[in-house]
Amino acid sequence: HLDQPSLAQLEILCKQLYETTDTSTRLQAEKALVEFTNSPDCLSKCQLLLERGSSSYSQLLAATCLSKLVSRTSNPLPLEQRIDIRNYVLNYLATRPKLAAFVTQALIQLYARITKLGWFDCQKEDYVFRNVIVDVTRFLQDSVEHCIIGVTILSQLTNEINQADTTHPLTKHRKIASSFRDSSLFDIFTLSCNLLKQASGKNLNLNDEGQHGLLMQLLKLAHNCLNFDFIGTSTDESSDDLCTVQIPTSWRSAFLDSSTLQLFFDLYHSIPPSLSPLVLSCLVQIASVRRSLFNNAERAKFLSHLVDGVKRILENPQSLSDPNNYHEFCRLLARLKSNYQLGELVKVENYPEVIRLIANFTVTSLQHWEFAPNSVHYLLSLWQRLAASVPYVKATEPHMLETFTPEVTKAYITSRLESVHIILRDGLEDPLDDAGLVQQQLDQLSTIGRCEYEKTCALLVQLFDQSAQSYQELLQSTNSSSMDIAVQEGRLTWLVYIIGAVIGGRVSFASTDEQDAMDGELVCRVLQLMNLTDSRLAQAGNEKLELAMLSFFEQFRKIYIGDQVQKSSKLYRRLSEVLGLNDETMVLSVFIGKIITNLKYWGQCEPITSKTLQLLNDLSVRKLVKLSAVQFMLNNHTSEHFSFLGVNNQSNLSDMRCRTTFYTALGRLLMVDLGEDEDQFEQFMLPLTAAFEAVAQMFSTNTFNEQEAQRTLVGLVRDLRGIAFAFNAKTSFMMLFDWIYPSYIPILQRAIELWYHVPACTTPVLKLMAELVHNRSQRLQFDVSSPNGILLFRETSKMITTYDLSDCCVVCSWQDYPKLSQSYYSLLEVLTQDHMNFIASLEPHVVLYILSSISEGLTALDTMVCTGCCSSLDHIVTYLFKQLSRSTKKRAAPMAQESDRFFHIMQQHPEMIQQMLSTVLNIIIFEDCRNQWSMSRPLLGLILLNEKYFADLRNSIVNSQPPEKQQAMHLCFENLMEGIERNLLTKNRDRFTQNLSVFRREVNDSMKNSTYGVNSNDMMS
Repeated sequence: HLDQPSLAQLEILCKQLYETTDTSTRLQAEKALVEFTNSPDCLSKCQLLLERGSSSYSQLLAATCLSKLVSRTSNPLPLEQRIDIRNYVLNYLATRPKLAAFVTQALIQLYARITKLGWFDCQKEDYVFRNVIVDVTRFLQDSVEHCIIGVTILSQLTNEINQADTTHPLTKHRKIASSFRDSSLFDIFTLSCNLLKQASGKNLNLNDEGQHGLLMQLLKLAHNCLNFDFIGTSTDESSDDLCTVQIPTSWRSAFLDSSTLQLFFDLYHSIPPSLSPLVLSCLVQIASVRRSLFNNAERAKFLSHLVDGVKRILENPQSLSDPNNYHEFCRLLARLKSNYQLGELVKVENYPEVIRLIANFTVTSLQHWEFAPNSVHYLLSLWQRLAASVPYVKATEPHMLETFTPEVTKAYITSRLESVHIILRDGLEDPLDDAGLVQQQLDQLSTIGRCEYEKTCALLVQLFDQSAQSYQELLQSTNSSSMDIAVQEGRLTWLVYIIGAVIGGRVSFASTDEQDAMDGELVCRVLQLMNLTDSRLAQAGNEKLELAMLSFFEQFRKIYIGDQVQKSSKLYRRLSEVLGLNDETMVLSVFIGKIITNLKYWGQCEPITSKTLQLLNDLSVRKLVKLSAVQFMLNNHTSEHFSFLGVNNQSNLSDMRCRTTFYTALGRLLMVDLGEDEDQFEQFMLPLTAAFEAVAQMFSTNTFNEQEAQRTLVGLVRDLRGIAFAFNAKTSFMMLFDWIYPSYIPILQRAIELWYHVPACTTPVLKLMAELVHNRSQRLQFDVSSPNGILLFRETSKMITTYDLSDCCVVCSWQDYPKLSQSYYSLLEVLTQDHMNFIASLEPHVVLYILSSISEGLTALDTMVCTGCCSSLDHIVTYLFKQLSRSTKKRAAPMAQESDRFFHIMQQHPEMIQQMLSTVLNIIIFEDCRNQWSMSRPLLGLILLNEKYFADLRNSIVNSQPPEKQQAMHLCFENLMEGIERNLLTKNRDRFTQNLSVFRREVNDSMKNSTYGVNSNDMMS
């Protein structure tokens, strides 16, 4: 038992952990408390802390420790003990309703965890943890504080069961969630609605903190019920695209009855704005109920009530000035179209009035661009879906979108332009800096703007001409302010982005000649602006405007450049009339001219360079290669013409990544007419040859500028990787191979030797080697008489050997790095299968590290990792068993030195193998073992190597059972080893695997009504 000073000592430690600002004190307290949580009598100490502890922190510690105890998968607490803890927690909460909020929360979390994990536990054929509503009823019949606790228990439990945790298999989680959904969830939802009806029927005094808190918890409970993952599809909670709520058919009555919907709309209007966002969140879920829950008539009636509620909010918009309310209401509006068809909406009685109100609300929202900018997405999403439906709507009722959609388009465009001056003047955050958000809104606008496209184009032409004229006048004036120029550049940036977007929107609609001619008007203006800005790049440029131009070019390329485009398009006619661009080849010349200009002037600006090179890569090579500008690039790819190819001491080594993209594009262009022309190839490679020679010259001297050498080499190998990627034909790849081998491979080897510890150097070199050995399009099919395949293999293996990792033993939890752990455990499996002599020859600390990582992997959630560890462990155990068997024979040959050393390490550390025996046995007996066959293979070897330990382990498990079940458990173990011999021959292993299947089934049957485990740590002595 815990004496009073120890109790006081624990309270001091809790205070130090949660309150002290001194790091060392806090760390010492944390260490001491971790030891406390792992102590055998932690359970009784926790109860004493709750009973006699004087501070909230000690109560919190007790609740947290108990949560850990009930959650552990190995050595779980017995059923009776968990029932006692559950009952104790409920009584504790009932008798102490005024605990600190965080203590109450922790205790409720503990109750929820016990209930979830024990959902399928039986006692005398009764599922003892499922009477949740009965458990809570006594709280609901008491004071307001008790009611809040009762409702919070249900809310937290619903949340807990809805969330998968990483320590238990997903299948078990879904099984519990499905059972809870079918047996309890609807009753809990109905209870929350009834309590909300009672609350709204009374004259609530919401200044009373208790009543305010109760209402908030009731709304959270209702929301958690509606937000439940009913069919196991919502794995990513951050996504708002899962718009359908898969309400079970058994819930139909609640949604056919309009009073449920009415309840939440009435609550919205009667409670303070601080609580109404929760009401709207519930309405968002209700509005998203799956369509198949209703027949057509029922759905029309439900939609009518929903639209009436929305109309009432729009007519009384006072509460929407709260940003949280506004955000949730925008989400609700978006759901109107994501879950219902335009043909259904137009048939609603008040549709004309509602669509007018929604349009006015949207326009006002867009004009106040600085208010809740993250909510605009939902409004634009609504209008995008509405506009996209116009060509398909069959209803005779007017949809009126031709009237209201242009108003939304105009509000978006004009509000963005008007924001520019204010953002610059007040130094606010520029939305254009958030490329993802801008792109998302432009994608939505591309569809909205195509509805009544004539109006959109007329507006864009008018606004563009105004800004472009002002911009030109400012540039020509001698006394114009930089602020005025920046404002016009900002406005033009938005306009260029928007023009690109609406041109890209053509893909969604059947386009007419008139609309193509309008596109021509817009394209002409952007190209004229580009000529103006490019002519000034020697003096000044605007990065954001350039990025907008590249976005425009990308959209223009998708729609109007390519084999599927009609060359008679009215767009080309307009380009010919205004700019003299008569055909696609001339337009491509403009593209290439812009690409070269950007690479020349913006070489040090990574965003522009990478997007420019992406554009170059996306263009069709056969059409480009005939252009004189492209031939210029193929003959002049040096830093003199393209500054980003220079070795700039100011930039990071990682900033050179775009060079690979550049040389991939050049390689593809060169390939078009290269054929077998080695002279043309040699000519193209001259700048790279010079760079290699320069590095070789540096390496030949003892004193060289290391930084310059690193930059030259990294740039060079990135260039080569781009070329190697592009050369996917055998002829061209052989030219590259003959160029690089044998002349330059030794330089790469030397670089790895010198800079093995600098990842920024080694990674590009190794990536180049990986590309060279990649048999892309069968390019490595060397002739039968050619030694090139062997030479390539030899150089690659030499490179890997040089980059030696043998001394690097990374001490980390492999579970933290899933991709890395899969590769690591796959490597271990191969090594233990075919190279046990090598493993046995390693240093003791490396051997022990390998064994401990296998031990950790046995409990991994990733089945591939777990199975791989079983296989590796089986190979190790088999190797050990064979060596042991050989050493006990009378005329045995002496053990090899490495085997002898490995055997000695195992003798000195028997706990490693014993721990794994305990782990495997625990998983098979107590857990949802998904790979039983794999687990069975190493288990026999582990038992045969540790027969005494296995006997102790067996006795411990048998003795931990209730007296009446000990005989049955003993028999299970007897049957497990029935007919098993002391060898690891295949026939014997297969028999053991069969015995183990029967053993697991019998043990599970025996333990159905009680769950006991064995603490493997107790057995390690």
